[in-house]
This record gives sequence, structure tokens and C-alpha cells, in this order.
Amino acid sequence: MLLSKPQRMARCAMIAALYTAVSLLLAPFSYGAVQVRVAEALTLLPVFTPDAVVGVTLGCLLTNLLGSSPIDAVFGTLATLAAALLTYALRRVRWRSLPLASALMPVLINALVVGAEITVFFMDAPFTLPALAFNMFTVGLGEVVSCMGLGLLLVRCVEKNRTLGEFLTA
Repeated sequence: MLLSKPQRMARCAMIAALYTAVSLLLAPFSYGAVQVRVAEALTLLPVFTPDAVVGVTLGCLLTNLLGSSPIDAVFGTLATLAAALLTYALRRVRWRSLPLASALMPVLINALVVGAEITVFFMDAPFTLPALAFNMFTVGLGEVVSCMGLGLLLVRCVEKNRTLGEFLTA
């Protein structure tokens, strides 16, 4: 079944709202150098539909505008957009039926971009390579939990739930 343009826009808006609501609800864990942004699990939804690229990007933008900083709204959102596009591009690459390559994209992109963002813009100390490596590591670790753990679980649940699968693949 093909969705109309308003239906596709509504699906994007629902994904964005869910991303924002989960991030803000779990705000103490969603921001900072050591973070596990649970809503990042939704960055695997582009495995099912390109509409999710728009949804998670808008959700990240709203989340960062409401709970972080303009700098994070720019760099964090661009990182999420890049990760979502790569997730969509690699959606058919599977290992043991899991989209591991897709799940790895948000981990790598956010570790690099957000780790660098924290080091350059939010640390009181001068820039050092060890600080950059530490921030990339901690952001990447949180992304592993969100994307490789919760995100892959979400993919599996969508694939097993007929209603969710139909909603995301229509």
C-alpha cells in the first residue's frame, strides 16, 4: 500500500515526536560527554523507510534545540542526518539477518562528530588529542548501547510485529 504525501509527512512527524519525547524524558542520559541517548535506537528506522531519515533528523534537531545548544543543534543534527542516510544506504547489508552495517553508522558518525564537538566547543580545557579520543570513545560507547543494542532489538521487533512492519514499510 502506498502512502499519500500527507500520510508520509505524518509518519515523519510521529518519528520526530517520538525521538524528541524519549530524549527529553530521559534528559539526564541524553546529553553530555558520557551519554546514552536511548532515542538513537530510532536511527535504525531508515532500514525500513526513507521517511525515517527525515523523522530522526527532525527529532534530533528538536531535541537539541530544546535541551542542548545551538552548536549541538547544528553539528549533532548533521551527524544524525549523515548517519540516517548511511543507515538507509546500507539497509540490505545483513549479517545473520541483522543490519549490523546500518547500526554501525550512527555509532561511528556520532562518535566522530559529537565527540569532536564536545572537545572543541564544550570543554574548559584546551584541545588535546587524548581529550578528543576520550570524548569520541564515550559518545561511541553510548551509541553502541543505543544503536547496536536497543536499535537492533527495535529492528527485530518491527520485523516480527506485522502492524509496525506495515506502518514503517508502506
